[in-house]
Amino acid sequence: MSSEVDLVIFDNDGVLVDSELLANHVLADLLTELGVPTTVEQSVARYLGGTVARVRTVVRDERGVELPAEFDDTYHRRLFAAFEASLTPVPGVEAALDALAAVPLATCVASSGTHERIALAHRITGLARRFEGRVFSAEDVAHGKPSPDLFLHAAERCDVDPAACVVVEDSPLGVAAARAAGMRVLGFAAVTPASRLADADEVFTSMAALPGLVASLG
Repeated sequence: MSSEVDLVIFDNDGVLVDSELLANHVLADLLTELGVPTTVEQSVARYLGGTVARVRTVVRDERGVELPAEFDDTYHRRLFAAFEASLTPVPGVEAALDALAAVPLATCVASSGTHERIALAHRITGLARRFEGRVFSAEDVAHGKPSPDLFLHAAERCDVDPAACVVVEDSPLGVAAARAAGMRVLGFAAVTPASRLADADEVFTSMAALPGLVASLG
């Protein structure tokens, strides 16, 4: 595998924007209302890093419940209201992005969230200008994480060899997807316990460490 780093691919929720606990509160409450009792901790452990479609599949296969057609819309309506009320960037991520830009090193976003969700989060947090034209969603590919499709799509669109990409992820699903794509991966253990990100090349807990970790891989 190449040691050169030409592109840093960021997951969005929990890596760029501090949304994981907000989103999992909303999801746990909604699932509980729909007859699938779920705590925030269970939601984080089971669904973090995946698409809403994956939530449907897991609930059907593991709990025997078919979620209603309006589930997606209800979830996103409540989530977007929570974003508008209190979403902020992940602490230290703006300084980390500045440091990577100063190298200079290309960056992009590859998220399980919808384009609408990513765009709203970036507008609220002021991150939109940093990734204009370089935002990729699970909506763009046939299979979301842990499939490698999304990360390979991002690399292709940015015209970078997968072996020259470093992914920044906070979920086991994302780490698995990066590995399957043949990319190196840094695990951000903020909400997710570090032990669940053990397959990453390195695990870190502060965005201040990110530029140095990327440099060490290159």
